[in-house]
Amino acid sequence: MQWSMKGLRAGWQHEASFRLEACLAVVLVPLGLWLGQGALEKLALVSAPMLVLSAELLNSAIEAVVDKVSPEFHELAGRAKDMGSAAVFVLLLLVMLSWGLILLPRWL
Repeated sequence: MQWSMKGLRAGWQHEASFRLEACLAVVLVPLGLWLGQGALEKLALVSAPMLVLSAELLNSAIEAVVDKVSPEFHELAGRAKDMGSAAVFVLLLLVMLSWGLILLPRWL
């Protein structure tokens, strides 16, 4: 547990994207628990932002390792970083899709 907390602290201290997504999760997670009707809706609304945070931490870890191993540009290093970023983007799309599919029909 102490290593996990150290990783969360590092993400918060060194990654602006993680801070932004964490602030979004602080709003969306309680809102998802409140707005979700039933366990599955609550799970979908809460898990999507949490997955974004997890992917952002993994992406940051990939970037840190790549930068440590190869500070100069290399095509494969760039590809690894781009793919990590794309994984975060796909999960951000999942957040929008989940929230949209669950909540928009109620408001229309």
